[in-house]
Amino acid sequence: MPSKGADAASNYDVAVAYRIYPKVSKPAQSLPFGDDKLRQAEICLRSFRESLGPLRAKVWAILDGCPEKYREPFSRHFAPEDLVFVELDGVGNRATYAKQIDILLLQGDAELVYLAEDDYLYLPSQFPLMLKFLRDRRDVDFVTPYDHPDCYDLDLHHEPKWVTVFEGHHWRTAASTCLTFLTRKSTLAKYEGTLRTYSHGNHDCAMWLGLTKRRVFNPLTALRFFAKGEFYWKIMMKAWLHGWRQLVFGDAVKLWVPMPGVATHLCAGLFSPGIDWLGLMREEAERGETSEVSAKRRASAW
Repeated sequence: MPSKGADAASNYDVAVAYRIYPKVSKPAQSLPFGDDKLRQAEICLRSFRESLGPLRAKVWAILDGCPEKYREPFSRHFAPEDLVFVELDGVGNRATYAKQIDILLLQGDAELVYLAEDDYLYLPSQFPLMLKFLRDRRDVDFVTPYDHPDCYDLDLHHEPKWVTVFEGHHWRTAASTCLTFLTRKSTLAKYEGTLRTYSHGNHDCAMWLGLTKRRVFNPLTALRFFAKGEFYWKIMMKAWLHGWRQLVFGDAVKLWVPMPGVATHLCAGLFSPGIDWLGLMREEAERGETSEVSAKRRASAW
């Protein structure tokens, strides 16, 4: 059933463009199953499905240069009528991100839309909290599930933030995030130009700084980063180079993060704080092995 307040013509709570690539990123190679992208992707996808809980999602599986076997995990976790496969010929990260935007702007299945990368691990049954937070509050433009440790460790992010409590969970604003995020289709369309700059060579952090307008208007900040030899001055320059129209004429958006995170990016040393993600990853792997054994036994009995 659609959530309260959803478009009456839609049977879906959220439209998801989930992109997957058959190689392991360098930051994930030292993690469990880091040498087996299919196994890692299966664990992440299963955690995503479990995190959705009762939500009904329409999923576009964007398979970029993936062998046929990468279809199977999606077919196992989502019903055929809820799933669309999009085959691409190894076009790469920036092009698949642009494809996500294309799909989500053209679809008419849900107003709430989610851009997902394949190397995120999710907490069970927590995704509906993000949907409710976005749907019920007018001061929320974008939500990321990832509580990036850079927000605590890097000088770039040491700036005033809004903090609130919603449904018993803490949330705070952020200056930037990665490329996995939730928003409204109307918001995606409004800021499409800036969001697409990543596909044209922008840095993801710079893209978000152009939208949130944090730390980019004081030239002394960039000069200080330059003097210290830190690359963040280049990010600020990219924010202006690619997003000057948004910075000068557009509205500043509010990007929100749950604390603790609802998911983590599988980057060694950069997990969302406060959660035993490696333990969760091993539990997901064990559950998957048990499910596969059960499925084989049922098939043998038939």
